[in-house]
Amino acid sequence: MEEDKRERGQERKMGESLQSHGQMGQTQVNKEDDNKKKTDEELVHLRREIGLLPAVSFIMGTVVGSGIFIAPKGVLINSGSVGLSLLVWGLCGVLSLFGAMCYAELGTTFTKSGCHFTYLLETLGPLPAFLRLWVEFLFIRPAATSLVSLAFGRYAVEPFFAPCAVPPMLIKLVSILGVTFLVAVNCWSVRMASHIQVSLTFIKMFALVLIIIPGVIALVKGKTENFQNGFEFESLTLDRLPLAIYNALYAYSGWFYLNFVTEEVKNPNRNIPLAIILSMVTATVLYVLVNVAYYAMLAPTELLLSDAVAATFATCALRGLDSVIPILVALSCLATLNGGIFVSPRMLFVGAREGYWPQIFSTIHIRRHTPLPALLLMYPLMVIMLISGDISQLISLTSFSDWFFIALATLGMLIHRYRFPLHPRPFKVLLVIPVTFTVVSFFIVSLSLYSDPWNTGCSCLLTLSGVPVYYMTVYHFCLPPTWRRIFNYCSKQLQILLEVAQQQVKTC
Repeated sequence: MEEDKRERGQERKMGESLQSHGQMGQTQVNKEDDNKKKTDEELVHLRREIGLLPAVSFIMGTVVGSGIFIAPKGVLINSGSVGLSLLVWGLCGVLSLFGAMCYAELGTTFTKSGCHFTYLLETLGPLPAFLRLWVEFLFIRPAATSLVSLAFGRYAVEPFFAPCAVPPMLIKLVSILGVTFLVAVNCWSVRMASHIQVSLTFIKMFALVLIIIPGVIALVKGKTENFQNGFEFESLTLDRLPLAIYNALYAYSGWFYLNFVTEEVKNPNRNIPLAIILSMVTATVLYVLVNVAYYAMLAPTELLLSDAVAATFATCALRGLDSVIPILVALSCLATLNGGIFVSPRMLFVGAREGYWPQIFSTIHIRRHTPLPALLLMYPLMVIMLISGDISQLISLTSFSDWFFIALATLGMLIHRYRFPLHPRPFKVLLVIPVTFTVVSFFIVSLSLYSDPWNTGCSCLLTLSGVPVYYMTVYHFCLPPTWRRIFNYCSKQLQILLEVAQQQVKTC
């Protein structure tokens, strides 16, 4: 009898359990049905709103920015002569094109957003990926934004103070206003940020053409004295060459920006390679022509004495438009700022989505469909570094870590090719291109340890500071449960305050 009672009790429990599971399963099915019934506009996710023209504009609008108006001075100082500086500009353009083609393959092989983080995670593992995420948040994006925004501030106020010196605090104030405006736009709407990028890119193309035409006319008229004895190799030293290359590469930086937003690009297998190659070929030709125009109108000593090369050029070559060129250059810098502010938070967003960054930063605004928490996280550090930053030091500080991880990503691509030869690759470059790019990138990075040990050492230490953070946060070593509960509570309150939610649809 007792055995019969036990059996009936077990059968009753099993029945209740099955009924409970059935109800849970039915609830899950109902939720899935509800999601299916929702329109695309109601679901919380990042939309594919970037076509070919906005894709080209994001790359061109980011690459062709403050660099071509800041870096010529640094390239000339460290290369030592006009001819060598032009050679550096051309070779860095080819190197950037090689890197861009490698990233076009990576972007079509791994279709998630996140750029460097995603590629390092897929090829070399979580620790290198986290360290790239760490340095992007800690100093690469704030420093890069500071560089461009300071150039924007200088060129924006230059016409109102010429020929007097511009107050440094006013430059920083205008720079902060520019950054704040663009962060607000990117928090508000992806489509608005894209439209601004396209418009500003056309403006900056006009500015470059306006600089190139007088230089070409001057050359045709025989104004070539600055190019005579252009290659003076005795003034070239090994310790300064990497700094010349870094300055030129800084001007070309941004060719990988489209890879940050792969999930938001329409037809990525076609548009990513096409946009990258078209943009980089155009940028290289324009950069070399702009530098030729500079040297046609300005003596090397004049260029070295100028803090705003384009403004000095306009004073000499475009007397009627000398107040217009700085404004056009300021708008060009604004486009670069907008591109960086648009794409960089996507890396934090993807890192959080994959579990390598706090989950609050993988949320999206429920109506604006923008990664609001990731955008807001970057803003304070941008402003702090903008107030305290020095341009030449910032270039050296960011270039080492940036190029080290780029080289690691292309090395990971080669390793992935070897380990998974049958993995689908919609766009595949010749083997010689990633090999050449990886070797040259590691050579430049190692040479910088010799040429600028202080800034390179600081960059190394800041990068390695992410190792203990990785083991404490990702693996929750040494973190008391109370801290985790407090953090989870704060994240929940922030989510309610910012009106953000987790992504409901996978877009990759």
